Amino acid sequence: MDIVLIILGVLCLIIGIIGCIIPALPGVPLSYAALWLLHATDKAQFSWQVLLIWGIITVVIQVLDYVIPIWGTKRTGGSKAGVWGSTIGLIVGLFFGPWGIFLGPFIGAVIGELLIGKTTRDAFRSGWGSLLGLLTGTVMKLICCGLMTYKFIAELV
Repeated sequence: MDIVLIILGVLCLIIGIIGCIIPALPGVPLSYAALWLLHATDKAQFSWQVLLIWGIITVVIQVLDYVIPIWGTKRTGGSKAGVWGSTIGLIVGLFFGPWGIFLGPFIGAVIGELLIGKTTRDAFRSGWGSLLGLLTGTVMKLICCGLMTYKFIAELV
């Protein structure tokens, strides 16, 4: 049974890392689930403090992943239209592969700002804020999943 749980844990880690880049997959929660799967085996036992801390980190990262792109858009002068455009651009971008995932929010924010009459310069500034927010969230998730992967492997070795 331990082998099955370890294999499921490894699959959760792999899908979790992919989920850091593809917004439709919950990357960090899947990596956290991998720690719980390993904990359920006889190979490794995490303390409740470790599991609680990683659980809190997972929740915080998930919340920040939604807040940072909005904050980035607003910080660079974006409006609600820019935020909505960025969100719609992200959803549409999912259908265009990796480039669409990163360019979709940028293009969406720019279009949203242009639709409400902002200047091209202000619209592009809002788009850059959205893109930087998305990239910051992605890097943050990758670091978190990488650390959980390290913790998983370190416990097995």
